[in-house]
Amino acid sequence: MLEIIFMNYKYYFVSLFIASVSLSILSCETKKHSNTTAFTRVDSLTEVYLSLQDSVLNAWNVMIKDDNQKITTMIGLMHELKVSGQFSLEELQSLEQRVEQLKRIRYTPQTMHNVDVIEEYDFASSSLVTELIAMAESHTAFSYNKILQNQVEGIRAADLRVENFRMEYDAITLTYNSFIETHLELLKEIADTETLDKKPLFQIVSE
Repeated sequence: MLEIIFMNYKYYFVSLFIASVSLSILSCETKKHSNTTAFTRVDSLTEVYLSLQDSVLNAWNVMIKDDNQKITTMIGLMHELKVSGQFSLEELQSLEQRVEQLKRIRYTPQTMHNVDVIEEYDFASSSLVTELIAMAESHTAFSYNKILQNQVEGIRAADLRVENFRMEYDAITLTYNSFIETHLELLKEIADTETLDKKPLFQIVSE
């Protein structure tokens, strides 16, 4: 698990570094070669633009993949609690329905500009995490049941990673937005205007 997290961080920072270096090179080239053809400059802009797009998409996918894994672990934990026969089947079925709803109400790149969407998801997710962990830890076999312990630890660790993944997404997206704002007129030559809108950030939405 730590190795996976390290690789995600490594990929993220490498992508951000490449994007930053590309922006610096592009800036230097513009200053040193003011007589360079418009085609060459647009070509350079295209390369940086596509690289930043890929970095934003990767940061998003890493974040969502980890969140999906948390949900999968929550479902696995409920299964273990159900087969143990120690808790009310009706209560567990209610929790299962709430967990299954998480993916349906989760924010998307298009809806996250709405603070209510993110707050609703965060509240639903946090409530479930708290209730499921409390239930699992109250199980009579929890102190020696490694399956329950590992599932609880996996859910708790994933829940703590959410903020870090959002900060990573915001960092690369902020670079993307700045690039769009600075080179908007030239970028209109290589992309549809609708795709050149700046993307919302978790930091701004939550303020």
